[in-house]
Amino acid sequence: MALFPQGFLDDVKAQTDIVSIIGEVVSLRKTGGTFKGLCPFHEEKTASFNVNGEKGFFKCFGCGVGGDVFSFVERHQKLSFPEVVRHLAARAGIQVPELAGGADDRAAAAEREALLTLHEQATVFYREQLDQPAGGRARKELENRGLKPETIETFRYGFAPAAGRESLHGRFADLKVPTALQIRSGLVIERDGGTLVDRFRNRLMIPIARETGSVVAFGGRALEAGQVPKYLNSPETPVYTKSRTLYGLDVTKGAIRKHNYCVLVEGYFDLAQVWQAGVQPVAALCGTALTSAQSRILKRFASKVVISFDPDAAGRGAAARSSEQLVAEGFQVNVALLPDGSDPDAFIQARGGQPYTELLKGSRPYLEFLLDRASAGRDMTRPDSRRTFLNEMLAVAATIPDAAERDQFADRLAHKARVTEGVVRDEIRKAAAEKRREAPALAIRSMVRLRPAEQGLLWALVRRPVEGLAAVGQLDAADLDGLVSASILSLAASLADVPPDVLPNLLHERLGEDERALLDRAATAEVAAAAPADCVHALKRLRWRRELAAVQESIEQVQGAGDQADRDLADLWKRKKELLQRLEG
Repeated sequence: MALFPQGFLDDVKAQTDIVSIIGEVVSLRKTGGTFKGLCPFHEEKTASFNVNGEKGFFKCFGCGVGGDVFSFVERHQKLSFPEVVRHLAARAGIQVPELAGGADDRAAAAEREALLTLHEQATVFYREQLDQPAGGRARKELENRGLKPETIETFRYGFAPAAGRESLHGRFADLKVPTALQIRSGLVIERDGGTLVDRFRNRLMIPIARETGSVVAFGGRALEAGQVPKYLNSPETPVYTKSRTLYGLDVTKGAIRKHNYCVLVEGYFDLAQVWQAGVQPVAALCGTALTSAQSRILKRFASKVVISFDPDAAGRGAAARSSEQLVAEGFQVNVALLPDGSDPDAFIQARGGQPYTELLKGSRPYLEFLLDRASAGRDMTRPDSRRTFLNEMLAVAATIPDAAERDQFADRLAHKARVTEGVVRDEIRKAAAEKRREAPALAIRSMVRLRPAEQGLLWALVRRPVEGLAAVGQLDAADLDGLVSASILSLAASLADVPPDVLPNLLHERLGEDERALLDRAATAEVAAAAPADCVHALKRLRWRRELAAVQESIEQVQGAGDQADRDLADLWKRKKELLQRLEG
């Protein structure tokens, strides 16, 4: 039998929803906190087969068979244990360490355990340094944020000293930790000439743990003005994959399971303030877009999520992408809108916990919020506006897994678009059956063709960020309408103030999986598809042509419709002339 590291097996189980796996072959109905159905392993007429999604096991009280998700698939599909592990790992998107019990394989497993030990030792070191005189600036930062001693202790904040006598690599050296392992942990960097330095220096340290409590990475918050980046995160290692980790879940999973909902926030201190305010079912993404793996982890603890992101353009875009991902995974999703200029951290510091709690209570179902946002500013009396709106919303509707919820969405969509419910329901069912994903669905984005102008701008953002940022700053929101890369360019525009050299990494952290693939694909070209200035001009011309077509359609609609229409017609002809001049210029 092949051997697998226990940490790897734990990851696969943590990211596999046993209810979904068994529900594919057994008709389950929810009864209290568990699910029941007819046992697939023996003949029965009365359901005695139980599945506990929270604890991750099944049990038949008729024939006595039971176990975890590995046991079920092994027994039901007649597979060997290694085959089951590979099958479930592939579903969860986790790379399988091919282990056969040899010396190399045992060494890989031992390395993972050693890395976990190093991260625990680093947590202790940083915590000790926070209490030293040099940690005064970090303690002041926590005090200024209003974080209480209980919160500081719970989340195990620490301090990474600046270069000097005290260093983490020095502590590791005292503990006889091999240099190669220190570097492998990502906590220590080897400079040219072989000198070792700490990755994190003069930063407030935030440990990032698995849901089991094992620290696997760190985030470091800058303490001095001009210190960049503002947040420095651990690189991915054999024990840490960013896309499969939710910050704070080790502390909050019990509350999430108890209340069956989770408030999803963006940052470390957003989570700390929300938790301290008494809203303890909370988890954080920490600068990354929500992934399917993170959704599956969350599904084990709750069926409802309240999105509470920053109200800026990047935050709204992240909220939309995360909500779409969660809806597709079968979550009930609400959106809590914060005032402009606030994030949960700043909002609670300024106004207190009770107003934030009231804001959460007033959160709106995401699909209603989406319909209102997508229809805002559109003239639904115009066929082209209705058509564009319907196409966008049909793509979202196709991802809703529950048929009854899809029909309810169809009714609201039909009302907004001023078309009959039957037509919309038929289109949604057809789209769902064909699994057709039009924008803003995520999976299609990595496969579609980019316009040369889009390719050129994405290439510049990664390869020549100074020129790329300058070019993106010349685009208006309307220039991005209908572009496959719209969300990437919008995010880049919102990051105009960051140092250009950190832009590529920051984009990579904040974009979703498919958008990252799109960006990477454009950046792999040897040369740009076009110069940034030419790309901007091409996208503006594309917009002017769209506007010209819309103006021409309006002209045809209002011709010969009376005096008021004549005045409207004069305005439309004037607008048409302006657009033609721009296109000819």
